[in-house]
Amino acid sequence: MTTGSHAAKPSLLADSDFWRDPYPFYDKLRSVHPVYKGTVLKYPGWYVTGYAEAAAILKDARFKNRIPLPETATKYENLKNVQQDMLLFKNQSDHKRMRTLVGKELTPKMADSFRPYIKEAVHELLDQIQRRGTADIVSEYAFPLASLIIAKILGVPEEERYRFREWTARLIQTIDLTRSRKALAKGGDAVFQLTAYFKSLIQKRKTRPQEDMITRFTMHEQLTEEEVLATCILLVIAGHETTVNLISNGLFSLINHPEELGALKEEPLLIESAVEEFLRYESPTQLTARTASEDCEINGDIIKKGEQVYILLGAANRDPNKFKHPHLLDIARKPNQHLAFGYGAHVCPGSSLARLEAQIAISALLERAPGLRLAASNVQYRKLIGFRSLIELPVALG
Repeated sequence: MTTGSHAAKPSLLADSDFWRDPYPFYDKLRSVHPVYKGTVLKYPGWYVTGYAEAAAILKDARFKNRIPLPETATKYENLKNVQQDMLLFKNQSDHKRMRTLVGKELTPKMADSFRPYIKEAVHELLDQIQRRGTADIVSEYAFPLASLIIAKILGVPEEERYRFREWTARLIQTIDLTRSRKALAKGGDAVFQLTAYFKSLIQKRKTRPQEDMITRFTMHEQLTEEEVLATCILLVIAGHETTVNLISNGLFSLINHPEELGALKEEPLLIESAVEEFLRYESPTQLTARTASEDCEINGDIIKKGEQVYILLGAANRDPNKFKHPHLLDIARKPNQHLAFGYGAHVCPGSSLARLEAQIAISALLERAPGLRLAASNVQYRKLIGFRSLIELPVALG
């Protein structure tokens, strides 16, 4: 059993291609040790790149979720308070209580009930895009779709959803390991605005209930008002970031793999397994963090109480010990037990909805634009460690 740092010290800073393609770096790190102790991504801790080790930690209740900001931090108080009330960062009984209530809302049956609305929204967006002949998939297709759906589910008036984009972008920066003081300040402002917005909407629902999720959350006696606010904010973030990344990454992967693109056009029923492969191949969420609540042994390594653990989901999903030819895109891959939505008690409750949105959005676009191709040669990703997120994806519909 070991507790010390491992001998080799891979350096992220020395790898200038990381933002374009992080997977060679993950392979390098895994080859040193699948549970590597050191300072790799600016922060000291254990970096997990092995699939088996990642799954073991994700399902082990001794590894606790934690808010990104230190609990002792005195700055950004409003941001920290909202994070503390989010389901994402709850543990044990509080997590079970909130998860049960949110899980009752975000069921596969609920997602399927939105299928007609998703299809209608997709084709309305495609009508606009086809008239122009070109589009940025991120800003003109994936993001508007995600906004329409999450607004419909929560009960946000459609004409007010335009606010979500800037709020989401700012808040994502606050939970990523690349966060700066400037990003935290902007995130604090976004939380202030989101809190004020949802407080107003919650008060309206208390006096005039409607058939929407905000009304049902507000009526739950087991949820505090702070938890209702935090849940609404979390759903806005997750409902955008995961879905937008999944759709845009999936389409970018297909365009870069013409044989797989052709196979999906010839056999549209492959869309379900294709989306699962996009989730594995370019996981929308690349990293999740835990803290050891006691000394724990993982694959012979002792992780001491209080030490930080960074689970690199994108690396685990390309582990050759789990996936045959892990760097190969295979839209018919079976089995495909990826960790893109997490594992264990904290698995993403909105995964069914994200999958359905991606299946419908990608299928419809390929059907209506069979000549789809890139309209730019230098497509770049945002400089985020925890998320695989394209800045833009310019395409010509052909």
